[in-house]
Amino acid sequence: MVNVFHFLIFFVFFQPLENSILWNENERLSWYDFKGLPNSKFEAAALTATGLTFDFSARATKTKLLDFTAVVEARFYPDKSWYLKKYANPVVLAHEQLHFDITELYARKLRKQIAETNFTIKIQREISKLHFDINKQLKEMQNDYDRESDYSRILVTQQKWQDFVYDELNKLSKYKLTSF
Repeated sequence: MVNVFHFLIFFVFFQPLENSILWNENERLSWYDFKGLPNSKFEAAALTATGLTFDFSARATKTKLLDFTAVVEARFYPDKSWYLKKYANPVVLAHEQLHFDITELYARKLRKQIAETNFTIKIQREISKLHFDINKQLKEMQNDYDRESDYSRILVTQQKWQDFVYDELNKLSKYKLTSF
């Protein structure tokens, strides 16, 4: 008998997809996309809420994985993202956009890992491990980016980060959004 199972896992934020924007290389964020209310707990010009969504289904017997499909998406959450109007400028917006681009970079890294992994009947556990590891790396890179660019204030470093992320996205262009 073939068992069929389906899992929907949202990484980072648990938001309905209709309240999110799918990353698209031809579309950039605008301040109109930031619909959340500023949070006084943060001393920031803006906050960008992004995350990875992951959906997979698999067919298996009791002893063998027959096949599976997986979709990994980088998403922006407008209702959780906000900015202070007095700090709204192109430099800050570019900084926030790069946070979204970094999320797409890690979506591609996860897609690559999924494509290269020989999953077993324990696919749920194996996928969860990949998810945990990639989310840890994503969080570290987002924090490094903010720290090194001083939240967009060091323009030279901001540009270096942008060049680096775009180069990495190009290297992983084979892993643009797709199903496996």
